[in-house]
Amino acid sequence: MEKLKCAGFFAGVGGIEKGLEKTGRFETVYANEFDKYPCETFDLNFDIKADCRDIHDVKSSEIPDCDVITGGFPCQAFSIAGLRKGFDDEKGRGTLFFELARIIEDKQPSIVLLENVKNLVSHDNGNTFRVILEKLESLGYFVKYQVLNAMEYGNTPQNRERIYIVGFKDREVYKNFEFPHPVQLTSKLDDIIDFETKLDDRYYYTDGKYKGDIYDKLVEAMDDDRAVYQWRRHYVRKNKSGVVPTLTANQGEGGHNVCLVKTKHGIRKMTPHECFNTQGFDEDFKLPKQSESRLYKQAGNSVCVKVINRIADKIVEAIDLAEEGRYSMASVIQESSVPSEPALSTIPVESISDESMNAS
Repeated sequence: MEKLKCAGFFAGVGGIEKGLEKTGRFETVYANEFDKYPCETFDLNFDIKADCRDIHDVKSSEIPDCDVITGGFPCQAFSIAGLRKGFDDEKGRGTLFFELARIIEDKQPSIVLLENVKNLVSHDNGNTFRVILEKLESLGYFVKYQVLNAMEYGNTPQNRERIYIVGFKDREVYKNFEFPHPVQLTSKLDDIIDFETKLDDRYYYTDGKYKGDIYDKLVEAMDDDRAVYQWRRHYVRKNKSGVVPTLTANQGEGGHNVCLVKTKHGIRKMTPHECFNTQGFDEDFKLPKQSESRLYKQAGNSVCVKVINRIADKIVEAIDLAEEGRYSMASVIQESSVPSEPALSTIPVESISDESMNAS
């Protein structure tokens, strides 16, 4: 079966693309990402090279024909961390959705898959989200959306709530599509964090390494060697759900929001690779030689690959059900259109005597 061709925008390191490709039914033919550092990471892990240009400069005619367009359009303008300025964001991040809509309108893919922070739904009393839905509907898409948490829908030990928006040109596929149901969380912190191995000293907090009383506060607060903590500027916060708190783009900047663990070798921050593990990337996902603050940012900006994969499975299921329905309907129509042959007498003509004919 021919794979569905996908074009990704605001692709980052390729989390949405990885989730789709894991089904075996999608193929990434194009990806656009403005930041050169995640572009480097993307290029290490895909057969194609990311188009590292501003989306404003990308002409629709330069994009290969595709069946699916995806986009994790910048969420900072709608997130709590980004002060929720939305379409009024002075950096222009909120209006980038309309650039994506321009390309969707020109390319007319059969499916659109978008991801953003859950606050998008409530931003500006719901007006922002209404504008986005109305735009997609005006382009001919039947739209479904839902907020999903990675720890509930991706079997990934991270408390990460995001809204996923799926649009279909085909009404039957739309009707058949359902978001995945919750699954039991069986994946544990030990599956994504190495609590046993001694790592490079740069990951550890030690007495006198940082200014102030940060280390003393960490030692006092971090009493659980199977929990994840965060340094929140002035205090230590423990995640009491037994999972990793939401990874953010600003982790690694001055120590704020970096996830911390207590091991037998001391208190340390999670490594960039452990953060990518937390987002559901495979162990063999390659990271380039960049500053770790950039890698932390890329992990925090990414999507949960396993949630995307479960949504992708449901999209495939909806497509297949629609095709089966059309095939069955075509068979019924074909059968009903074939004229039935007239019934024949079971009595041989030659056996009918003149007497019987006269008797009638």
